[in-house]
Amino acid sequence: MKKIMLVLALILFLVSCTQIPPEKKCSADSDCVPSACCHAKDAVNKESAPNCQGMLCTAVCEPGTLDCGQGEIKCVGQQCTATIKP
Repeated sequence: MKKIMLVLALILFLVSCTQIPPEKKCSADSDCVPSACCHAKDAVNKESAPNCQGMLCTAVCEPGTLDCGQGEIKCVGQQCTATIKP
């Protein structure tokens, strides 16, 4: 019985340590957007999207970003993530 309680306590501890930040939470790919107006390397949910009004970005395809189809945004494990293609 003590082993079961110890395992349950360990699982509870691990789950509590892996909480998703509020700005990254999602339930579908459509909930997620780039985390920056220009040359984004990550993703956030729509509620945490940056205000890009009046922002001008260069047309340069910066390596390691979502620029020019180099990556995609997905909701993985209820967390907005950007996957950059190698």
